[in-house]
Amino acid sequence: MRRPVTWLDVFTSTPLTGNQLAVVHDADDLDEATMLAYARETRLSETTFVQRATKPGADYFNRIFTMSGEIRFAGHPSLGTAVAVARARGEDHVTYVQQTHAGQQPVEVRLDGDGARASMLQEPPRFGPEPSRSNVMSAAGLGERDAHPDLPPQVVWTGMANLIAPLRDRAALELVAPTVTALRNLLVPLDALVLYLVAVDPHEGTARARGFFLGLDAIIEDPATGSAAGPLLAYLRERAGTRSLKVRQGDDMARPSSIDCSWADDRPRVAGNVVVVGGGHLSI
Repeated sequence: MRRPVTWLDVFTSTPLTGNQLAVVHDADDLDEATMLAYARETRLSETTFVQRATKPGADYFNRIFTMSGEIRFAGHPSLGTAVAVARARGEDHVTYVQQTHAGQQPVEVRLDGDGARASMLQEPPRFGPEPSRSNVMSAAGLGERDAHPDLPPQVVWTGMANLIAPLRDRAALELVAPTVTALRNLLVPLDALVLYLVAVDPHEGTARARGFFLGLDAIIEDPATGSAAGPLLAYLRERAGTRSLKVRQGDDMARPSSIDCSWADDRPRVAGNVVVVGGGHLSI
């Protein structure tokens, strides 16, 4: 069977920057083993598969796979998939409710040629453990002095658990060098997917970020981590009253990304630009 595939860059309006995504349409009859095999074929941080919704009120089921397996939720795959679905359905301005394993999230899309703007309401935040600064900084290849003096590391969930780790400044962010063993020993006991290291100004509402997670046999640095930017805003709202945040990420990887976050009642809204860079068909 030939299935349409859309390739996009998310959290950017410039092709070949931002965070890459492949979206496979008409994926209802694909089994998990095949979806995982194709995710490994793409070698992208995430690949998504659009299936018919199985929950009332949802417009489609967004299955999200890393090269290691399926995950419950993610940021750039949610925005990028909504844009791909809108293009496939010929809808220029639409709000979908996507179904993920984390729940149902409204995603608004506005198309403009090959570009688009998308925003998503993430889940209401849940706040988890606060591991020691020394353990987190050690896993990041830093010293305890590199941690922010007033903002401790904490696991925050808005659909997926991420470890938010504020640093003292941007100079510390540039020195980050985690190892596979140290990152695994830090994240696995916390049931967190991403270590999100940030140099942040809560009062200006700006942040520079780097996100790391475990791949099959190596650490993967993410060019843009929408599922962690939302928790970062929730964290800063609790501790500093921050209600909007602009996050820059990916500059060190030559894939600059910009993530816009705002507070909406009881949860973060995460938004960004999306651009289509290619398409075709998958014969599986």
